[in-house]
Amino acid sequence: MTDARSPLALPFPVMPPIAGVTLRTVRAGYKDWGRCDLTYVELAAGTSVAGVFTRNLCCSSEVELGRANVAQGLARALVVNAGNSNAFTGYRGRAAVEAIMDQVAAHLDAPREQVFVSSTGVIGVPLPIDKARAGIAAAFTAPPATWEEAARTIGTTDTFAKGASATAVVGDTTVTLAAIIKGSGMIAPDMATMLGYVFTDADVAPAFLQRSLAAANARTFSCITVDSDTSTSDTVLAFATGQAGNARIVDEHSPGADAFAAALHAVCRDLAQAVVRDGEGAQKFLTIAVSGAVSDDSARRIGLAIANSPLVKTAIAGEDANWGRVVMAVGKAGEPADRDRLSIGFGGVWAARDGQPLADYDEAPVAAHLAGRDIAIAVDIGLGNGRATVWTCDLTHGYIAINADYRS
Repeated sequence: MTDARSPLALPFPVMPPIAGVTLRTVRAGYKDWGRCDLTYVELAAGTSVAGVFTRNLCCSSEVELGRANVAQGLARALVVNAGNSNAFTGYRGRAAVEAIMDQVAAHLDAPREQVFVSSTGVIGVPLPIDKARAGIAAAFTAPPATWEEAARTIGTTDTFAKGASATAVVGDTTVTLAAIIKGSGMIAPDMATMLGYVFTDADVAPAFLQRSLAAANARTFSCITVDSDTSTSDTVLAFATGQAGNARIVDEHSPGADAFAAALHAVCRDLAQAVVRDGEGAQKFLTIAVSGAVSDDSARRIGLAIANSPLVKTAIAGEDANWGRVVMAVGKAGEPADRDRLSIGFGGVWAARDGQPLADYDEAPVAAHLAGRDIAIAVDIGLGNGRATVWTCDLTHGYIAINADYRS
């Protein structure tokens, strides 16, 4: 975590405890900083797990092992290291992850495959196994931590702790979801978060939990971008402890399945937007709503082409309603588009309709809108019923300063 708080920062929400989840944080010393950098989460026996991971082909061993472990469907513990991503570290990196898994598994008398590990930070530096072992040992006896403490501990260049919670009624039982996430830079879809974790006391079968998380991810984490760079470590895991006592959700036809999926989506959306609000150097939060595309997937790809355009992002940083740059981004997306049907607006005011600038276009209300923190861009492709919403931030000198000095 850094000291300079983003102007778009959100206060950390009040979040309830989740039965079957115990959080602990310690300082392992992965970097020369005076703060906790290891989060250990112990989970009740029988906890279901689901996960979505980066598609970056140079991913970390944590991601490779996490993908394999998710397939068996159960979890007993989570370890998150901050300050060292342990990516591009070869056999030494994998050995470090396996050593952490073995140490936790022995402590819990659980299968190694039920221990999940994530790391975030500098790429190319092997995780120091001696610090990892000592940190894990200290975590076993550390006092329980709060959600906010856990969220702060997993951060790197984040400027504020990020969390979200929700409830859902499953049958006649109210279940609770609580989640934390870290992310500020190297944020782009496939998927687009850095590290995120959702915990619920609901009793949910692993297969349904996986389908629900994948669906939520497609409309949240895979619809955000800060800088178009997909991390080597991106991971979102969902854990369901089953402690609420609800009738088990086994598929889409189970009582309360829709309500649970909706709550999961809401939590993921809130987390995804919080990551964008903490985009490195960000001064403005952009919502890009695309309609009229040939499909929802096409609309999403068009939205991301706009959101990833340095020219669009710098125009917004300069509070310039340069809708020509939006036209450019739509045209380069590689998706069906017709110049003569395209409409573009800012803050609820159309600047161009059906391929033409409006004769009575008044830029004054648009300029006032762009002077604010939350910016809305609307794009109607005019070809079909496909729609999607994408979230991003502007591109400022602050992004360069943060990343030019990152390793030092």
